[in-house]
Formats: sequence, structure tokens, C-alpha cells
Amino acid sequence: MLVAANIVVALVALLHIYFLVLEMFLWDKPMGLRAFGQSKEKAAITKVLAANQGLYNGFLAAGLFWGLSLGAQGTAIKVFFLGCVLVAGLFGAATASRKILFIQALPAAVGLALVLMSG
Repeated sequence: MLVAANIVVALVALLHIYFLVLEMFLWDKPMGLRAFGQSKEKAAITKVLAANQGLYNGFLAAGLFWGLSLGAQGTAIKVFFLGCVLVAGLFGAATASRKILFIQALPAAVGLALVLMSG
């Protein structure tokens, strides 16, 4: 169970690195425009906000990787950061797009459940 938990935690962390790249570097590029379904004009206006959001996603990923790097001693850190990802995903689903529930919140919930069951 621990191996499965750590794999899911790593996948959630990698997903947040992907979000960081999309939001900080590709926001107003074709890939970012497609991912977030917006126009070049809107992307230009919101670029600084997106970069800030991307940075926060990077902090979430860093926390998850930190928890993984500590082995058994990192359980509480993984729980904390998965909880942060879950809350962010629920908030995003409620305020921005329902698909965030499945892209961000669900993987975090699965990872959190696996970490709690294995620890």
C-alpha cells in the first residue's frame, strides 16, 4: 500500500509541476490557451495572476516531493500538502471550473486516502 501511495503522491506532485509550467510559462501560448479555454486578449490581461497561481502550484509540488524524500517520516508532510491540494481543487471546482474536481481534487483525495491507509 505504501508503494501505491507514494506513486500517487509523486503523480500529484508532477501534475502540479505541469500546472506550474502551464500557468507561468505557457499561459498565453497556444498550449496554455487551449488548456484554459481562453483568448489571447484575456490571457494577456491575466498573465501575472496566472504566474502567481503557477508559483503556488510549484510550492505544492515541492512540499509533496519533500514528504516523499523523508520516507516514513514524511507522512505528516504528505498529508498536509495533499490536504492543501484537495482544498484548492474543491475551491477551484466550485469557483472556476467543475473539471478541476477531477483533474486536481480527485487525485489528491486518492493520494490522501492511500497515505492514510498505509501509515
